[in-house]
Amino acid sequence: MLVEKRGKEVYPAYMEHVHFIGVGGIGVSALARYYLSIGATVSGSDLVASEITRALAEKGATVIIGNHAALNLLSGATRVIYTAATPQTNPELKEAKRRKLSTQTYAEAVGDLTRQYRTVTISGSHGKSTTTAMTSLVMEAGYLDPTVIIGTKVREFGDSNFRSGKGSHLVLEADEWNKSFLHYSPHVAVVTNIDAEHLDTYKTVEAVEQAFSEYLGKVPQDGTIIANADDSRLAVVAKKFGPKVAWYSVKDMEAKKVKPLLKVPGTHNLSNALAALTAGRVLGVLEPDILRALSQFRGTWRRFEMKGLYKGAHLVSDYGHHPREIMATLSAAREHFPMRRIWCVFQPHQYQRLKYLWNDFLSAFDMADRVVLLPVYDVAGREILAAKKAVNSLLLAEGLQERGKDAWHSASFPEARQFLDEGLRRGDVLLVMGAGDIYDLTTDLANHTIEA
Repeated sequence: MLVEKRGKEVYPAYMEHVHFIGVGGIGVSALARYYLSIGATVSGSDLVASEITRALAEKGATVIIGNHAALNLLSGATRVIYTAATPQTNPELKEAKRRKLSTQTYAEAVGDLTRQYRTVTISGSHGKSTTTAMTSLVMEAGYLDPTVIIGTKVREFGDSNFRSGKGSHLVLEADEWNKSFLHYSPHVAVVTNIDAEHLDTYKTVEAVEQAFSEYLGKVPQDGTIIANADDSRLAVVAKKFGPKVAWYSVKDMEAKKVKPLLKVPGTHNLSNALAALTAGRVLGVLEPDILRALSQFRGTWRRFEMKGLYKGAHLVSDYGHHPREIMATLSAAREHFPMRRIWCVFQPHQYQRLKYLWNDFLSAFDMADRVVLLPVYDVAGREILAAKKAVNSLLLAEGLQERGKDAWHSASFPEARQFLDEGLRRGDVLLVMGAGDIYDLTTDLANHTIEA
């Protein structure tokens, strides 16, 4: 029986009432599902309803939508878990402290969980979600029956971001934003790459590298680091851990064996699959089971997700929001749809990211034939005024035009849809990308598709 100590009280986990602030977040909602799976009472609040909050309610959680308020914290709550973006002035958090309830950030709570399992973490600036899904399915095929917390929805998990397992392993997508992954205790740590990402937290790529080094230092002596030898920054950071590291590379001979099996396109997905292959081997999964799992994998939610035909064009939804992700996804589109005209409808995610990586964004769309930019998605609690004054989507469109790119700016989703309706041709590829509410545009378009 799992028993957790919280403040002055000791509760069996199934007797807890856990309240989540920001329960609609992709990571927080997965943790909420974990607590539902062990029989705990779960409540949560968020500003806006979504398919994630609706799915939680269907699973039995009490979900309160609207402005945060002390009344949202129900009388039976024993513990509060909140997102790192939650300010200390949040009325629900203040009420929890007034009642002297246990309070933790999401990363702190998950960190506790990692010490109750033999934990496999998947981290890296790009490719975490897909690699986590692949690794989880490899472990499932190897009869390890893992519990999984992941930052996307997986078809094989019933379109969920959580899998409840009876085995001793937890598979966790470990995010580096706000140094969250430093709270975790991995036994096996898979790292896909290190890039200039989340610079609102780190300021410099050197600081990102230092954080990954600290994180990998948490792997015990009898544990394993699985690292991508093709990533130059990661190669330098991981090399210092010597024989503890198991390397993988798309240049390896086995890449030729794996690539024909994959149903997801792109060199980046081949690399992700090789990471999962290496993890499976480290964990003792038989090779035929590993290859079968990889061959059956058809992708995840908002990761090069095929949505059907819209106006005769192939509609693809993708979460990519960093220049390197945009380039990788466009390369995959070129591979999967050769000789087609590729549209990229993109919503920049966070003014600070756009400002820090401005020059990289200017070259990120080189493989697209036509680019449509939507207004920047303003990330609450993570923006600064100077960045908002310095950059925006209209300036990015102008910068792309100066490079000779067929680039346009749309001020709203309806305007973008009208522009698409007037310009799309049968056989085109319509790639809709971003980590913000551009998913609403994708959903609107998908509601008018036919099966490809």
